[in-house]
Order: sequence, then C-alpha cells, then structure tokens
Amino acid sequence: MMRRILLTCAGLLATSLSAAPKGPPNIIFLFSDDLATQSISAYGDERKLLDTPGLDRIAKEGIRFDRCLVTNSICGPMRAVIQTGKYSHLNGYYNNSNSSFDHTQQTFPKLLQKGGYTTAVIGKWHLGEEAAGFDYWHILPGQGIYYNPPMIDNGKPVKHQGYTTDIISDLTLEWLKNRDKTKPFMLMSQHKAPHREWAPALRHLGWDNDRVYPEPPTLFDNYEGRSKAVSDHDMGLDRTFTERDAKLLPPAGINEEQLAQWNAYYEPRNKKFLEANLSGKELVSWRYQRYMHDYLGTVKAVDEAVTKLLDYLDKEGLTENTVIVCSSDQGFYLGEHGWFDKRWIFEESLRTPFLVRWPGVAKPGTTNNSIVSLLDVAQTFLDIASLPQPADMQGRSLVPLFKGETPADWRKSFYYHYYEFPVPHRVRPHYGVITDRYKLVHYYAPDVNDWELLDRQKDPLETKSFYNDPAYADTVKELKTELTRLQAEVKETVPPPRATHGNKAFDGEPESSVPKGKGKGKGKKKKAE
Repeated sequence: MMRRILLTCAGLLATSLSAAPKGPPNIIFLFSDDLATQSISAYGDERKLLDTPGLDRIAKEGIRFDRCLVTNSICGPMRAVIQTGKYSHLNGYYNNSNSSFDHTQQTFPKLLQKGGYTTAVIGKWHLGEEAAGFDYWHILPGQGIYYNPPMIDNGKPVKHQGYTTDIISDLTLEWLKNRDKTKPFMLMSQHKAPHREWAPALRHLGWDNDRVYPEPPTLFDNYEGRSKAVSDHDMGLDRTFTERDAKLLPPAGINEEQLAQWNAYYEPRNKKFLEANLSGKELVSWRYQRYMHDYLGTVKAVDEAVTKLLDYLDKEGLTENTVIVCSSDQGFYLGEHGWFDKRWIFEESLRTPFLVRWPGVAKPGTTNNSIVSLLDVAQTFLDIASLPQPADMQGRSLVPLFKGETPADWRKSFYYHYYEFPVPHRVRPHYGVITDRYKLVHYYAPDVNDWELLDRQKDPLETKSFYNDPAYADTVKELKTELTRLQAEVKETVPPPRATHGNKAFDGEPESSVPKGKGKGKGKKKKAE
C-alpha cells in the first residue's frame, strides 16, 4: 500500500514538474489595425456592438488596461514607436504619406534575438517591405488587401488565396508548430483587419441579421464653438464615405467565385439603398449602419483567430509560460463626432485596447487605469525576457503593473503629437498634454493656430473647448507648464516644423529643427492611410 502511495506521489510530482514553465517566458504580440475598444465586449461599450469571446478571454484571464494611449494616432508611425520605444521625432517615422522606416536602428526584436529569442512577424507590417530583427517574417506589402493577398515570405513574393485574416491566423499557427523549440520565442501576429475598407469574410456577410445599431450621441456633432481644425476635416460619414466604403463596389483582389457570394448579399441591399435616394442625416445614418456591419464583421474574424490561437496554446502546453499582449496601433471612430478613422487627440483614437495575460504574474480579471502607452511595449518585452532596457528608449516597463504594483513615480501626464497633413483626411497637425481629466491641445497649420482645452470630467464626449473660459485660466497655465516640461523630456523641438508630408516644413517655417538623417531607411514609401 505504502509503495503504491509513493509511486502515485512520484508520478504526480513528475507530471507537475513537466508541466511547470521552463526558461524565459515566450511572448506573443497580437495586433490589429484600427481596432476600437468600442468593438471589444470586454471594454463594455454601452452600444453592445459585438461579442468578442476570444479577446474577452484574454481580459478574463489577465488584465484589461483602460488608459493605454498612443503618441501619434496613425498606423505606420505607431508601429515604429513600438519597434524602437521612441517617439516619432526620434525614430524618424512621422506619417504614412512620405516617411520610411530606418531598419538599421535599434529595435526590441533585434535585442531579443541577441538575448537568445527566436523572433517572427506575420501579417501587416507597414514599415516597408523588409523586416529586420526577425528570424522569420511573412508580411503584407503596404496596407495589404482583404482577399487573396500578395505577401512577402522572408523577402520572396508569394500569393495567397483566401481571406487575409484567416491566412494570417493559419501562418501564425504553422510557424508555432515549426519554430525552433530550443529557444523562447517572440511572435508578432498582426492583422490587417479592421482597417478601411472593412471587407468582411464571406461567412460573415449578414452575420448581424440586418441589426439596427444604436447611433453614438455625437454622430451629428456640428463642432459648434470649436477650432476650424476640428470642423474642417475630410474623414466624416457625411462627406468622405466612398463607394467602396459603402460596398457599392467590391473589394480589391476578390475572385469571381468569391464575388458571386459577395454580390448575393450586397446587391439587393444596395438596390434598395439607391432607390431610396437618401440625403442629409438619413444618408449619414444609412452609412453608419453599413459601416457597423462591415467593420464589426471584420473584427469577428479577428476574434475567431484569437480563439484558435488560445486553443492551440492550451493544446500544446504553452499557455502557462507564454505572455500574450493584445493591442492595436491606435483606437478608431465608430461614428463618434460623425467620424471614422483616427488621428485626433480625442479619446476614441488616442486610446487603444491593451489586454495582457501572463499566467502566474498578471492577476486574472483585473483592470488598470494607469496611463500606459504603446511606447512602453519595447521595454516591457525586454523586461519580461530579463534583458537590459536601453537608456535611450522613452517608455517604461509595464511589468510592475502586470504584477499589481504601481510605482510611486508612475506618469500622471502624457505627451501626444500628430503630424500628417493635408492628405488623406485634412486633420491639422497638433500636439498636446493629457492627464486623467484634461487635454490641452495646440492645432497648428498655415490656416490654424488654435488652442483647445478638453475637460473629460465635465464633458466626457469631448464636444466643447474650455480654453477661453476664465474659470479654467489657472488650469491652462498649469497644463502649458507641464506641456513644456514633457516636450523637453521627450526631446521634441518646439515650435514643431513638421506639418506636411514627411519631415518637410511649411513654407516660411524654419527647417533648422528638423532632425538630420531621419526617415532615410531602406523601407519603401507607402500610400497614405
């Protein structure tokens, strides 16, 4: 009897030891383009737009960060910030229109490689057509397309058939199965979806049974009393929604067989729309409903991919020793202020989803309201890997927050700067300081030199500026002082001259403060968006 007990105990101990995490943690960075917190059910948007069980599982088994902010709300530049741990003005990648990423500079994947990790990036890269610092890279050129995408497999052009989100998901699982299992890994699995023009998978056409979505309270924002920079834009559902956005035209790359299924869904609905000959608010409301069906449909496929990945990690015994971070390059407007897209310092585009699961470290089902940023990702991953964090990186490791410990000196304010103008959406360049309550923002362009003060406590929808309200005079003064301090801290030259494509200054503005040698890497220039 005693012998049987001892053998049983020995067997249980052996099983426990074999299941225990071994070596440095693996890291998976799940990334989507233009993924709004409003579209993730774990974030609790009052419109209840979509159920996302895959993404919600990460939040349930880890931490949901509610104030993850971006430094420059636009795709390529934020990816450069993530890679380098540096603001746009230091990594040289300001915008999508006329910048290129310097692949020779220091990045966290290169440092992880040197530290013994095997590294891979799969999916949308958006930093040129090469990927330095990765043992394996299989990326979309530029923006990529939703159907039958061309891709680049470690420098070799390839063509895939199928839906891009599914392809990226399958390539991710294939790499995990065939990776170098003698090393810890860092994998970036990055989806194109839900980027414009929001083309759902064929299986998700009609997924919502023609649901009528609640409209956001600011869908018909008239921008009264606001800067011209806010009202004179080109990214509204009332003025910028193209035929392809509306699905009056099919997506690029779709083949005849796929097109037949596509048309079977959209053509009768488009016919009804065209016959109605809508205008004004009725047209905006129709576009909003079409936008929600399509945008959220693309998110459904991403959520399915997340579920498949989590299930695979469970099956292969990788869950316990793998850190998962799920995020997006910025937030996105789902009709708020009448907008789609991003760019602004306003909440919907400034704030990005950030979900973290780290078994045994991050307490399941918790939330965190500290100001964190994608600027922190590089140092966080290096810290997870127990590797040195370079002094010239500008973020902070989030590992203490993952452990439930907020350092006494954690940031109380944050600096933001958006540059791209005038195309594609005529959003004026602006910079500002953000606190838990306020945003002080300066819009600058040849036709605009305005300040606004937003008070999220009194005006959570951000429809009013309090800058000229005498009751806020002391607040404005304090925030301008803090703004100056932050600009010095991040080494941003002020007044900033970079207000049009690339790093060029407006006519009549000094070139002297434009950093030399920036934005001259090997990556090719990409189309805007």
